[in-house]
Amino acid sequence: MYWGDLDVLLLDLPPGTGDIAISVAQLVPGADILVVTTPQLAAAEVAERAGAIALQTKQRIAGVVENMSGLLLPDGTTMQIFGEGGGRQVAESLSRAVGADVPLLGQVPLDPALVAAATPGSAGAVGAGLGSGQGAAQHRRRLSSRKRGLAGMSLGLDPAGR
Repeated sequence: MYWGDLDVLLLDLPPGTGDIAISVAQLVPGADILVVTTPQLAAAEVAERAGAIALQTKQRIAGVVENMSGLLLPDGTTMQIFGEGGGRQVAESLSRAVGADVPLLGQVPLDPALVAAATPGSAGAVGAGLGSGQGAAQHRRRLSSRKRGLAGMSLGLDPAGR
């Protein structure tokens, strides 16, 4: 496929360190990895292993996002139905493993308003998921900044059967 000069290409991969993640890392050189986890310990451990692929493929880990980080209730409180701390644990563990800061970019709660904002073809939910305010804007800028686009760069992908 030819997408033109991309600012961002997000690939939602299955969790873990399987062949798909390793193949994509080899086929898209210079890509950053965004590790997504949930608050549970078991999910955090899988995310840490997935982030460790960056060490093998010499990729940079852009950061960690914790999904399902509590349920926002109508009274404004948050119920931690899946536990707490998985995202922070993954960020700290990966920071130690790579020897550089791997930030926790955001914690995305289960929020009925976020679901309503996630209309097909809209990037609004992604931006909202990183939070609001000056800190969230900094994370979004940091995540979206690239020194160069992918225009003219061979990704080594050929249509099947050629």
